[in-house]
Amino acid sequence: QVQLVESGGGLVHTGGSLRLSCAASGSDFSINAMGWYRQAPGKQRDLVARITNGGGMYYADSVKGRFTISRDNAKNTVYLQMNDLKPEDSAVYYCSADGSLGGRSQQYRYWGQGTQVTVSS
Repeated sequence: QVQLVESGGGLVHTGGSLRLSCAASGSDFSINAMGWYRQAPGKQRDLVARITNGGGMYYADSVKGRFTISRDNAKNTVYLQMNDLKPEDSAVYYCSADGSLGGRSQQYRYWGQGTQVTVSS
């Protein structure tokens, strides 16, 4: 059983900051990458940022220079520091973890429960 527990969402004004955290747990789950997605009402879930075991990072163009993803591999925890927030950043943010179970090659993706981020203008 793999679980991802998120925290850190909330309500901020334009220009404010929030830090999201996501801790992954589960026996025999070897994580290759973790990331953050977001989904606004009526829209699809989009990738915001992703970080691999080796430290490779990806950011959506809309958040480059404002958001920073980081990871504590020892704790299987990923963070998303969000600065200079804008109303268009408002969404439910979901943590993801990609990896394998029991040493097998098949890859799985697990999701957190989601945390609401609301940016008021």
